[in-house]
Parts: sequence; C-alpha cells; structure tokens
Amino acid sequence: MTGSCQLDRMSGMEKISSGEYNRGMNDTRSLLARGLATLNLDVGDEKTNTLLRYIGQIETWNPAFGLVNASGDDLLIKHILDSLAPWYLLRGLLEECDRSPAIIAEGRRATLSDIGTGAGLPGIPLSIILGDRKLRLIERMGKRISFLESQKALLRLDNVEIVESELEKAPGPLDIVVFRAFRPFSELKLFKILWNNLTPGGALFAYKGKLLNAKIEVS
Repeated sequence: MTGSCQLDRMSGMEKISSGEYNRGMNDTRSLLARGLATLNLDVGDEKTNTLLRYIGQIETWNPAFGLVNASGDDLLIKHILDSLAPWYLLRGLLEECDRSPAIIAEGRRATLSDIGTGAGLPGIPLSIILGDRKLRLIERMGKRISFLESQKALLRLDNVEIVESELEKAPGPLDIVVFRAFRPFSELKLFKILWNNLTPGGALFAYKGKLLNAKIEVS
C-alpha cells in the first residue's frame, strides 16, 4: 500500500467555521464539542479535557515560542479541529499498514510520524484521539522541542516519542508519515528522501488546503 494520500478537508472545516459557529460563541468547550461532532468523533470527557488543556498551553506559550499565527476560536478551528479532520482516514491507513509483511515480521504495530510538527500539529491532537497508537513528533528546532517535551509530560502522552532531527535525516521507522503547514511538494529532494525511507507498505499523508491548490502544486 505504499503511496501518498492527500485530503480535501476544507468542506468539513467550512461547516465548523460558518453558520452557528460564527454567532459569537465564546465557550471553547462547546465549540470543541460541536466541532468533534461534525467530525464524527465521540471522545468522552477525558480526551476532551486533554484537548482543551493543550489549547490552553498553546495560548499561554505562543507569545514566547511563536507556535501558531492564531488564537481563540481560530486556533481551535484552524489548527486543532483541522488536525483531527482526517482521523478516520489515518486510522484506516495505520490498520492497513499493520497488515503489511514488514510490520508483521517485526512484531509491532504501525507508527504515525509527524514530520516538522512545530507546536505538535497535527501530532498531539491525533495522539490524544488515537491514544493506543504510537506516534512520533519529529522537529528540528530545539525551542519547539522544549515545548513538545513539556506537553508530553503535562498531558501524559505516554504514546508519544519526541525526536529532534533534521527532517531529511529523520530516523525510522517511517510507517505512516504526516505533515501539515510544511514545505511544498516542489521540494522534490526532501520528499524523495522521505519516500525512499518509508517502511514497505507505508504512506506519506499530506495535509493540504483545497484539492485544486494541491494539484497545482504537484503539477
């Protein structure tokens, strides 16, 4: 199943950011609950509280670390919910990768690797939702590594491994690799390296905006 996958997730995000979501809703918990429902995610109070705590941590440390260019509802919609939008596809890819001969031979389950994770997006929200799945956050900037390590401890993300590495030298295993707000596909050298380092049966999964824009980027 070696391949690449790209999702046009804008339709779901447009539902979340329009209509009733734009009527002055100030309750972050309520907005998060509505967004999760839109994505068909029923995660329970514990995971909801962990997501809210992570949002609060980004808000607190964003001025010092320059993590994201968003706050408030924009942070929740454009970063947290957007990170979770393809959860069902990613779960399916991981389960399919579990059945690949290379993974079976090693006696393990497939790992999700978030390349250039920055503030932990999409990796940390996904690690909360896919709590029984090992997830690796790969980042080259030491300042952001410090933030990620603090979040792993604070949020008790025992399924998360943090890797400080140049992206071109990211250590394996690279089973399912995701990247968001990352380099354009035109940087072929990097993507060829990642592609060649994939575990047999693995996949690259790109978070991109509208599908048309992604097609233009790779044309």
